[in-house]
Amino acid sequence: MKGLKKKRRIQIIALAVVALTLSTALIGYAMRDGINFFIAPSQLAENPPAPDQVFRIGGLVEPGTLIRGQGETIRFNVTDGGASIPVTYSGVLPDLFNEGEGMVGTGRLVDGVFQAREILARHDETYMPKEVIDALKEQGVYKPDA
Repeated sequence: MKGLKKKRRIQIIALAVVALTLSTALIGYAMRDGINFFIAPSQLAENPPAPDQVFRIGGLVEPGTLIRGQGETIRFNVTDGGASIPVTYSGVLPDLFNEGEGMVGTGRLVDGVFQAREILARHDETYMPKEVIDALKEQGVYKPDA
């Protein structure tokens, strides 16, 4: 009787370990597309990712580059002061999106052009994402408002 209880306990522990391992693997598999790395324009110019890799880019919308094309395609450059990357986006831009302002875009780099599927702009007049501030500080461009 005592050996049967010990055997049952070992089976339950082994089953729990297998279930935990399987659930961890499934969670990791499900999250693989949900994790987007932030890349500054200078980093992107030095080391471009594969065309199928989805990532986030952020910086300032370069003044004089915002072109609202025919249809709904918008073109502009995003810069961190060290490099400038052309961006295309089809869709409605956020209200506070403007030249010289901070932005973060999610998408892919195809033939040297970042094709954004989502554009985020600051949500008020003073906010800028931490990643963008860090990238601008690294290039010596960031100047906080007084």
